[in-house]
Formats: sequence, structure tokens, C-alpha cells
Amino acid sequence: MAKHGAKTATPRLRFPEFRSAAAWKTTPLNQIAERISTKNRDGRVSRVLTNSAEFGVLDQRDYFDKDIATAGKVDGYCIVGKGDYVYNPRTSAIAPVGPISRNNVGEGVMSPLYTVFRFLDVQTDFYEHYFRSAGWHSYLRSAASTGARHDRMSITTEAFMRMPLPVPTPAEQQRIADCLTSLDEVIAAQGRKVEALKAHKRGLMQQLFPREGETRPRLRFPEFRDAPDWREVSIGGIGEVITGSTPATSQREYYGGDHPFVSPADISDSRFVESTKTNLTDAGFAQARAVKAGSVLFVCIGSTIGKVAQNVRDCATNQQINAVVANSEFLGDFVYFLLDMEAERIAGLAGRQAVPIINKTLFSSVKVLAPRIGEQQRIADCLSSLDTRITAETNQLTALKTHKQGLMQQLFPAPDAASA
Repeated sequence: MAKHGAKTATPRLRFPEFRSAAAWKTTPLNQIAERISTKNRDGRVSRVLTNSAEFGVLDQRDYFDKDIATAGKVDGYCIVGKGDYVYNPRTSAIAPVGPISRNNVGEGVMSPLYTVFRFLDVQTDFYEHYFRSAGWHSYLRSAASTGARHDRMSITTEAFMRMPLPVPTPAEQQRIADCLTSLDEVIAAQGRKVEALKAHKRGLMQQLFPREGETRPRLRFPEFRDAPDWREVSIGGIGEVITGSTPATSQREYYGGDHPFVSPADISDSRFVESTKTNLTDAGFAQARAVKAGSVLFVCIGSTIGKVAQNVRDCATNQQINAVVANSEFLGDFVYFLLDMEAERIAGLAGRQAVPIINKTLFSSVKVLAPRIGEQQRIADCLSSLDTRITAETNQLTALKTHKQGLMQQLFPAPDAASA
């Protein structure tokens, strides 16, 4: 086996003051860190931590909303100090070889399935960022045993601790860490802005729509403050309810065209369905039940029951979705916000069963409250404007995250960039 310590690596992007500096040394993890395996034998530490691919190290109770490892069952767990690093071998879409995260929470214990290590140098900000990159993934894949569980990497502790890591000078490490930390702060601030806007929208909707048992909202636009109370109407009275159907999948000529075919998987947190995973040809669309653009799509079967969206183009849907095509007394945009507001209550009508379902008859009979069309328009315009702002800020957040990923690919050497 080649000695990893004899290798060097150079990133594609270096800050001006380091462009003429030597290439980075590459050193095995076991030469700059030690494995930590102190067991919680006396039960002194009761705080149980976990390492989430998305959120990093955090309290198990906060992550799972309950204690998975109960008191008296953590004596075999490993004590993890603040600043230690933890490898979770469980893989996921966002952590294809499992995540490595720094414990910024404080002392706790973790499952012995995790690998815990501590750098000999106390300043490790650089490596906290490095382990969020993919620069170390190829080594773990090559060192892992074949035939491992599909959702967990199988790698020995010895092989893990031989992982080659780049070791730039302390000054360059700090420069990179400061840059990425600053960008993280910008991303976090943008994330808070998006969440604040979403919370503002939820609060505004609670005031623009009547509370249960009432027929007038707490907040009305000035021109409608003397208008009549909202009237009760069934969803079937709002417009035509169309339950989708799936053209025969055995007929290949029905699929691969330009007509959107919406399934629950196409309905995300976004209001509009702009593209679909499956599309129909003219022949397939003729076999389906057409839904005109601007209608409201409500998932009525399965684990995602209650998801709501609007289609921006004429489409068809599968049988898990009921579409509401508003009549002349109702605006599709208003109906979207109305059903979004009522989604939890409507979903609750499915009851407790293996496969939750709200059939067309039950869905059509659900009673809701609605104002006249002028007030519908005012409410829809207000909330649509807020949606536009939320979408713009969300796109900015996505752009920042993409920028960071691209920057990390250049600031850290490519996985195969090391040379002897």
C-alpha cells in the first residue's frame, strides 16, 4: 500500500497570498487525530447525541422528539466531547458515504456504531468545512467492504483512521475556514429571512380566513369591512371535482409527450406544478381526464394526503389527486389558498387506516367558507404577492448554497488530485 503521507495535493483555487506557496501535504487521519472510544461505563453522562446528515451533531431528543436510547441503556455508548468529530456510517441522498460532523453541542454520549475522533490540534474549523465537501468520499468507497448493507458503509476503524487528509499551513486553513464560515452566516441569515416570510404568511392567512365556528375573518381589507359574512359552500359547489386516472402503462405510445401528468411526487412545497416526472403524448392525454390550467390539485390518497398545488398548464393527474376546476363564482387562485388553509382539517377526514383516502364524494361534500368574488380577488392578490416574495428569497437561498458548493469544489483538492 502506498504511504499516504508521501502525497501532496493542490486545490484549483487559492487565495492570492498562497498562490505561490507549496502544494498541500496529504497525511493519514491517524497521524493528526486520535480515535476516542471511552465508554460511559458508570452512566455519568446521560445526554444522548446523534449525527444527522442534514443538521450535524445535535441532541437525540431534539432530532427524534423523543429519547431513542433510554436511561440505563447508554453505559456502552461512547463519550463525545465538544470539538470531537463523529462519523455516522448510515448513508443517505445528501450523505452518500455517511456524514462526518464536529460536535459543537457539548459533552454527550453516542452509539458505538459511530466512529469518534479528536484532532491533536485544537483549531479544526478547516476540517469542519472539509468534511462537508466530497473530497474524502472516494477513499471511503475504496476502503469499505463489499457486500455492505445498502444503507450503511462497512469500514473498519483502522481503515477509516487511515483516511488521507489535506494539511495546508495553519494560515491557509484559517483563511479558507473564515471564508466558508462567513458564507455560512450569509446562508443562515437568508434561511431565517425565508422562514420569517413563511411564518408571516401563515399568520396573515389565519387572520384573512375565518376561525372555526365564525363566518367573518378577523382581518378584512377596508373596502370589504361592511360586506356580508362569508357563505358556506361545499367544495363540489366551488367547481367541478375531477379525480385523476392513469392511462394504461402497457401502452408505450401514451407516454413521453408534452402533456404534464401530475402525481403526488410532483407536488412539493412550491405552490405551482411547473414540470412533472412523467408526461403524456396526445394519445395518452386523450385517455386521461384533462384539468385546465390554474385549477387546484389536492392529494387525497396516501402518505402525502393534504398536499395542495396549482397547475400552470393544462394537465392530467393520477388517481391519487382530486382537481378542483373553479366555476364562474370562484377564482382558482383564491381556491388554492382556501384549500391550503383547510388542508389539515380535510386530511383528517381520511381517518386511521392503512392507506388514508378521501374519495371524491366525501371530498366534494366538505363544507368551507368563502366571500364574494371581489374579496376573493383581493385576498388572492395579497397572498400571491407574498408568495412571489417568498419564491424570490428561496431562489436566492438556493443560489447561495449552490455558490458555496461550487466554491468548496475549488477550495479543496479534487479526490484524485493527490500525487506522490
